[in-house]
Amino acid sequence: MKRIIPSVAACTLAVASAQMASAAYAQDVRAGKAEQDASNSNQAAEDIVVTATRSSTMLMKTPVAVTAVSGDMVTKSGISDPTRLASEVPNLAISRTGTGAVLQITIRGVTSGDTSEKGDPSAAFLIDGIYFARNEAQDVSLYDLERIEVLRGPQGTLFGRNTTAGVVQIITKKPNTDAVSGFIDGSYGNFGAVTASGGVNIPLSPSVAVRGSVNYERRDSYVRPGPNFTSKLSPYRENISGRLSALFDLGGNGELVIRTDYSDIGGHTLNAVPLTNLYSNFTTSNVDPINIGAQKSIKDLFLVDRTFSGSVERRNTYTWGISGDLQYSLGPIDINYLGGYRRLKSSQDIAFLRGNGATLQGYRFATYSQNSHELRLSTNNTGGIKAQAGLYYFREQSDLTQPIIGFVSAVPNTTGYVFTFFRPETVAETYAAFGQVTYNITPDLHLTGGMRYSHDDKARVGGRTARCSTLSCNLPTDTSVPDDAAVSFGRLTWRVGFDWDVNARTLAYATVSTGYKAGGFNDGCEIGKGRGCLLPATALYYKPEEVTSYELGLKFRTADDTLRMTLAAFHYDYSDLQLSQIMDVNGLPTNVTTNAATAKIDGVELEGTISPSANDKISLSASYLDARYADFVPNTVAFPQVNFAGRPLDRSPNWAVSAGYTHRFDLANGGNVEANVRSRLTDKQYLIGIATLNQFGIPSYTNTDVSLTYNAPDKRWYVQAFGRNLENSVVMGGLSVGTFATAQLTDPRTYGVRGGFKF
Repeated sequence: MKRIIPSVAACTLAVASAQMASAAYAQDVRAGKAEQDASNSNQAAEDIVVTATRSSTMLMKTPVAVTAVSGDMVTKSGISDPTRLASEVPNLAISRTGTGAVLQITIRGVTSGDTSEKGDPSAAFLIDGIYFARNEAQDVSLYDLERIEVLRGPQGTLFGRNTTAGVVQIITKKPNTDAVSGFIDGSYGNFGAVTASGGVNIPLSPSVAVRGSVNYERRDSYVRPGPNFTSKLSPYRENISGRLSALFDLGGNGELVIRTDYSDIGGHTLNAVPLTNLYSNFTTSNVDPINIGAQKSIKDLFLVDRTFSGSVERRNTYTWGISGDLQYSLGPIDINYLGGYRRLKSSQDIAFLRGNGATLQGYRFATYSQNSHELRLSTNNTGGIKAQAGLYYFREQSDLTQPIIGFVSAVPNTTGYVFTFFRPETVAETYAAFGQVTYNITPDLHLTGGMRYSHDDKARVGGRTARCSTLSCNLPTDTSVPDDAAVSFGRLTWRVGFDWDVNARTLAYATVSTGYKAGGFNDGCEIGKGRGCLLPATALYYKPEEVTSYELGLKFRTADDTLRMTLAAFHYDYSDLQLSQIMDVNGLPTNVTTNAATAKIDGVELEGTISPSANDKISLSASYLDARYADFVPNTVAFPQVNFAGRPLDRSPNWAVSAGYTHRFDLANGGNVEANVRSRLTDKQYLIGIATLNQFGIPSYTNTDVSLTYNAPDKRWYVQAFGRNLENSVVMGGLSVGTFATAQLTDPRTYGVRGGFKF
């Protein structure tokens, strides 16, 4: 199978070369369009150049469902971490799950609940093109950014594996040789929230520049301790980050950018509350899945009244990385190499809330290292054709130990035995080759075709042990269960699409694309392959999930740019989607992933802005989503009659609508005041509890954000007052049922001030 890898790249380049030879003197009608559009007087200043197609195009001329948020908008909207992006992007949800230190990204109802060292996300998370494999490494502070791009829908051809949901791509500001410049920004708010960031750009010569930036972020916990809670909770989040980059201009033929970053991530990350804070009377159904509604008032949601024997969720995480991005022109062909190395080391005290009212003290020690390399060749917009082809390699290795003290005790809050996950080596390795060609059928009609072959290897050596920690422990002997497994997968993903420049201001497109997320293995080992190996292969391994997307899109703007609209309609055929939860298997906590048979997703998305005057702007977005299981029996042994067919997928509200209005008051001194209000209505949605065969309902809610900003006459400095979630709407963002009956909650009302200046 691996022989296919070089063949894909070679075939794509051969086709591209032949097409270029036949049209060597033809004009590429799209050459330089991004630059031309950016300089067009009718283009709004907010127009953003994006790289959603792995080349620079204007947002409104990109045949992909993509939302771009500029770096200035990130700062002034208070998007200090990825979870706050959901308010800006249709059909996007980003929530903290588990211990509160990991992210779960959902796009158009497609998500992944396995945040363990063996799991994969459904949405790729990239910073400057480098893939971040671990969910806990994705909870970064956002500062000194050029923009953020969120691509909705499978991106298997150009971005590869684990993109069945889409891509979240963060692009930092790179150095420039123009002039010395810099910035300082900061904010202060309730819950002890403080942010401070600064950066400077320094040209060292006409061809060399460096840029450095730092960031500090802190806030207290939202959890409200009860009288029995005596442990420390705050700060919940305390991050110190720094980034240094250098740009080398290679004589006008290309550039090399070297980036390095470091983050010290701390805080008490407890964001789990007892599930009974929200719901009551949830039991396993042996007839039909039960929809459970919220039971408690908002003031009780964040209450935790448990006694812990040690520190609560204190984490010390250190992560750093280095990457190189080389772009060089070889005449008709451009070459790009992107490579990077990342390492994350974490130690964490973990507080477990058990469903029976007891608590457990745990610890987690983990080290992750990854390296990735991509070599890509592309035509540089000559000859009426655009083509790109490349090779990709990725490898991640992890070492994890997680002891849990006092497990399975008959009396709440007393010790029992020590249960330990030990996984000294988990390795994931990927090889891929890809290619894509866009051909101009006519000057305005373009055909795109591409494919990617990915080969994935996964292996793990480790196990789980249980040992007595007290004389009262009734465990007869020390027990050990191996967690050894290895598996390989290979898939071909592809994309075919047409896009039509209806006129200079309107783009229509139609695409069929596929995505693939690698399969894997559950805890345990296959029967007959060692002592203590008791699982049949069907229970140990799970298959890759795959999705085929059919999408129609339209993007247009008026001649005077007072109206901009994007519209997308889509249908997904989703097979073998992977569902993961911590479940009690034979008395031991086990991360179990299963393949749901099939699912169907239909939806429509609308985004737009209206500018009735130079001082007024209205932003609108609306999404409809019908994401449902076509066939899913989660427990075919004990409850084969319980089928979730027709039930909604997790985090998939039928409707979500947002509207915003900004008015600018011009002042006599040349400055201005901007008043902004934005409100979002989210329909009812559900989260599944596989262990109890329940769907937990999340009621519909609204979030309203407001801000008032003064901008100085020269736009060098600003000061702002803001409020987020004025309604104080708090709903469940994640849950665990079975052994640990807990829920994670969304942010309550926050408010504060921020300001900054540039030089």
